[in-house]
Amino acid sequence: MTTLIYDGTFEGLLTSVFEVYDRRLDRVNLQKTGLNSNALFEDKLQVITDYVRANRVLKGLKQKVSSMGIQRLYAAHLAEMDGEENSLLGYIRYAFDAGQNIEEDYGNKFVMRVSEMVRMVRREKHRMEAFVRFQKLKDETYYAAVEPDFNVLPLLIRHFKSRYADQKWIIYDIKRKYGIYYDLHDTQYISLDFASVNKPGDVIAAFTEDEGIYQHLWKNYFSSVNIPSRKNTKLHVRHIPKRYWKHLTEKI
Repeated sequence: MTTLIYDGTFEGLLTSVFEVYDRRLDRVNLQKTGLNSNALFEDKLQVITDYVRANRVLKGLKQKVSSMGIQRLYAAHLAEMDGEENSLLGYIRYAFDAGQNIEEDYGNKFVMRVSEMVRMVRREKHRMEAFVRFQKLKDETYYAAVEPDFNVLPLLIRHFKSRYADQKWIIYDIKRKYGIYYDLHDTQYISLDFASVNKPGDVIAAFTEDEGIYQHLWKNYFSSVNIPSRKNTKLHVRHIPKRYWKHLTEKI
């Protein structure tokens, strides 16, 4: 058994695949950096992410699965679920080793598991698109704090860039400590320093003067359209899980 330890990036995953085939490894255990393995009699190999090797693997993979299949694999990777690295590796190895397209082969455990992870990530993506609440800052930038279960920020760029093309905005993932910033032309990944603020989600000191008014109006709107006699808390929580409430203006 050989344990490959990589940095958790998609390029690192592809580099690991290159190492598997280049070294002709059979029994492999793939792990992210920082996770300990107590297995006896195993060899450990630290995989250094190599973009040239990663691109070679990606190029070969594109010959085995469709462009949608590549997107699904990337989405599954964004789930960042501990212990599922071997499912991703198994999927890729199966794609290379099989003599046919494997994307619909749900009888294979790796294909099935990747499909399940993709479904969970896409569900979280759609929820983020619906539940993001922007707050206008003094520099005219709109800021939103989120804490998604999965690393879906890369999947949100297209939606928000299209929907809010005429304003600068930041969507910041508090849990993973990075965000995406749109400057009216392009998007880029950023990291913010919240040393002078109690927490990333609390940026009230940087609000414009009218932001509080708009938030008050928004809350009043939701209160006015609420019909107490038709209240169904169980259904409400099913559609808007409580973990999202602290970032929803109408719930604060």
